[in-house]
Amino acid sequence: MKTPQNKNTTNGFTLVELLVVITIIAILAAAGFAGGNAALNKAKKVSSQAGAVSITTAVEQFYAEYSALPDPGTNDKDVDLDSTGDGVGLLEILAAIEDSTSDDVQNPRKIRFLNNKEGKRDRGGIIYSSNGDAVLGMYDSWGGAFYIWMDYNYDDRLDFTTKQTGTAVKLNGKKCAVYSLGVDVDEPSSATVSTLVKSW
Repeated sequence: MKTPQNKNTTNGFTLVELLVVITIIAILAAAGFAGGNAALNKAKKVSSQAGAVSITTAVEQFYAEYSALPDPGTNDKDVDLDSTGDGVGLLEILAAIEDSTSDDVQNPRKIRFLNNKEGKRDRGGIIYSSNGDAVLGMYDSWGGAFYIWMDYNYDDRLDFTTKQTGTAVKLNGKKCAVYSLGVDVDEPSSATVSTLVKSW
């Protein structure tokens, strides 16, 4: 006996089923992207914090060796140095590549106190000149500067306000404190207290 066959049956998905599957995939992709972005930002923060801590550690080691703080020419008061500007001289002293023809060589034993990774395209580390005999700057993972506060009063106290966020910081027993804004270099106004990358 033959069974009747229905010629109207199809072996595909309906439009509604396809739309449901596409929607589920889009939701999962968005969740994965958000999680991946958060993980990437956390990795940048950890890397930048290591850079900030490496500067403070280098300053402390320099002080232990020479009983003075490294001075790029501003030691009359507690001062805020920018690792991409007026703080470059400090980085060169700590990296033992300061100008040896200067009358005021501060690291005569040529001890390399600062051993931070080399950055790429002005991000994530120290940028050296093409021949390696000068520091051009030191950048956080977002391409921003590190701000370095030094205790040139030698009173073991640092009292300052962070850039952009206006956060008041009072530290006792510190010779140096370093922070960066922790945001993209093109968006400094988006910095908040929670984005700051600090050495303390």
